[in-house]
Amino acid sequence: MENIEKEIKPGIKLHMIKSDKFKTNLIALFISSELTRENITKNALISTILRRGTKNMTTQEEISKRMEEMYGAAYDSGIDKIGDNQIIKFYIETINDNYLPDTKENLLEKSLEKILEIAFNPYIDNNEFKKEYVEQEKNFIQKIIEGKIDSKARYAFERCIEEMYKNEPYGLYKFGYIEDLEKINGKNLYEYYQKLIQNAKIDIFISGLIDEKIEKVVEQNENIKKLQAREAKYKVPIDLKKDKKEEKNVTESMDITQGKLLIGLDVNIEEPELRYDTLVYNAILGGTANSKLFKNVREKAHLAYVASSNYMRHKGNIIINCGIDIENYEKALDLIKEQIQDMKDGKFSDEDLSNVKSGIIDTIKTVKDEQDTQISYYFSQELCKEDVTIDDYIKKIENITKEKVVNIANKVSINTIYFLKN
Repeated sequence: MENIEKEIKPGIKLHMIKSDKFKTNLIALFISSELTRENITKNALISTILRRGTKNMTTQEEISKRMEEMYGAAYDSGIDKIGDNQIIKFYIETINDNYLPDTKENLLEKSLEKILEIAFNPYIDNNEFKKEYVEQEKNFIQKIIEGKIDSKARYAFERCIEEMYKNEPYGLYKFGYIEDLEKINGKNLYEYYQKLIQNAKIDIFISGLIDEKIEKVVEQNENIKKLQAREAKYKVPIDLKKDKKEEKNVTESMDITQGKLLIGLDVNIEEPELRYDTLVYNAILGGTANSKLFKNVREKAHLAYVASSNYMRHKGNIIINCGIDIENYEKALDLIKEQIQDMKDGKFSDEDLSNVKSGIIDTIKTVKDEQDTQISYYFSQELCKEDVTIDDYIKKIENITKEKVVNIANKVSINTIYFLKN
């Protein structure tokens, strides 16, 4: 696996991940911009509007037909939130040309042409997005926003993040807000879209059997030519130092049978290199089935149906997630705090450390096994302005000692305790 980067224009970069392991090529296109309340709902809507049609493929049905003609190419688009950035993303997966029947057709070039057309040459009606499409997609986004309450676990997670980052960009919900949808129409959305694609960070990833000729294909594409060079406006998640905050307790009631207890932890690190140590810390605390939270809160004390933690490396937070009987709130909270203190005191074994390091290394090795995982790995590196190979990543994990983990443990503090009960 080899990753080659080429700046097409300032702010627009091509990433070629060469691998002969797959019979498919996967193309991903990311449009990255800063999270703001003003634009978050517009970006979510744009991610759905763009798949409705292009100048040359004016309906969703026509796009699907073209994909089917390309030996059943798979196409998808969506929205994501990484650090303080909102990402509009597009994917096309096709059979590699080497595995096609004897034909002069270049499927990789055609796939590139289609994904660039979908992202940068949308269907426009009277100099605006088609009104019918806009209203339909506004209804679609509204249903997503309203439906976030359907999964109580997901709802509790989003609410914990919202409370931790109140009045900050990361506290925004990635699909936006219903009250902001009401202000959007085909005209102002298209005007915003035009500004977005001329100022956002753009990354094009191609994974598979490819050669350098694909650079010219991208450079000479008409939709790329019309994009200007830019100083891409996005947030590089490097400074993870946090101001000390008073511990916040938030309790909400809903018609549920199982309580959702989430604890948001701040990890106050100044050096990005310490993220690797934090990854190991989180794995010991709650990131695996042999973690302290799993063994002590769930298995031994039987205080939780679920007990785990998740490290959000782009923000320097760890979120502890427990599903508990509502009457066990105080006991569960006390025992979770005990696990956090035990980590500060170094109360974990060398075997614990060795096992989680081996597990992380095994996971990192699997990055090479899936094309979408490869792309996610290198895109994360791109956003952080890092250049860490898989082998380098493994060495960093191998070099983590118990002292380094305890050092991280003593940089951890509770930001928010969120409890969803009946």
